[in-house]
Amino acid sequence: MKIAFDVDVIRDLGITKMVHQVADWGYKYIEQSPHPQINPFYKHPKASREIITEYKNALRATGLEISSYIVVYRWSGPDEARRQAAVRNWKRMIEIAVETGVQVINTELSGNPNEPEICEEMFYRSMEELLPIVEREGIRIEIQSHPWDFCENSNETADIVKSFRSENVKYLYSAPHTFFYDKGKGDVKPMLEYAGADLSHVLIADTMNHTKHCRYIVNPPGVDATIHQHVAVGKGEVDFPTLFQTLRDMKFAEQTFKVGGDPIIAAALFGYPEEMNVEAVATRELIERELLRK
Repeated sequence: MKIAFDVDVIRDLGITKMVHQVADWGYKYIEQSPHPQINPFYKHPKASREIITEYKNALRATGLEISSYIVVYRWSGPDEARRQAAVRNWKRMIEIAVETGVQVINTELSGNPNEPEICEEMFYRSMEELLPIVEREGIRIEIQSHPWDFCENSNETADIVKSFRSENVKYLYSAPHTFFYDKGKGDVKPMLEYAGADLSHVLIADTMNHTKHCRYIVNPPGVDATIHQHVAVGKGEVDFPTLFQTLRDMKFAEQTFKVGGDPIIAAALFGYPEEMNVEAVATRELIERELLRK
C-alpha cells in the first residue's frame, strides 16, 4: 500500500520546495492534485519540459515517487464542446503519466446534478473513447463521486465503475465526502464493502455532516451549491474507527491490482497550510498505525 500526500495545500511553494516538504514530513509518495503548471483544473495540461525536468530532479533528490495524478475535467458535460475538450485534456494527461512513469490517475465524475441523465450519457461517451487508450497504456483510472456531481451516491458510483468490467477502472472512496455518499447517514462500513474488490484508493480527511441543522449556514437559503471540508481526522464527524476497521477486514493494504499495483491511501488535507507541519505528520502516522500496524 502506498501512503501519499495530496500536495494541493502546499502547491504555492513551487515544484522543488513542494517535493522536499513532503519528504520532510516522512512520506514516500506524492498525490499530484491539480497544479497550475502541471494539470490545472478543467484546463489543458501544461507540464512543460522545464517543469517535468525540475519535478524529476526533485524526486530523484528526495527518493520520492508520484503515486498518482488527480485530474478534474468536464468529461461528463453537459455541454458537448466542453466534453470534447475534456477528452483532449485526458489524452494529453495520459501521455504525461506515461512519460513520468505514473500508472494511476484518479478523477471525479464532474457532471451537473441538475442534468444527471445527460451527464451520465456523456460520461459513458467519453469513456468509450478513453478506455481503449488507458488499457493500451496500462493506466488505472480511479473514479470518485464528488459533492455537486451528477451522482453523489457511493454505491451508485461503484456500480458505474463496475459496469466497465475492466481492471483499468477502479473506485476511489473519499472520506471527507462520506455524508454526501449516503445522504447524511455516514455509515462507512457498508459503502466500503459494497465497493469491495474495486476499491483501490482512499482519501483521508475529516468533515462535518452538512445535513445536520445549522452545521453550515449558507446564504441565500437554497442556493445551488454544496459545502464540505477536508480537515484533520478528529475535527469532523466521519466515523474513522469503523472506516479503518473495515479497511483492515477487507485487507485493503495487502492487495495488489493487475493494473497500477498497490492500493493508495492519501492524506487529503486542505485549507489550513499553517497546520500542516503537525497535521501532515500526524495523518501519516495514523494511517501507518491503523493499516500497517507500525
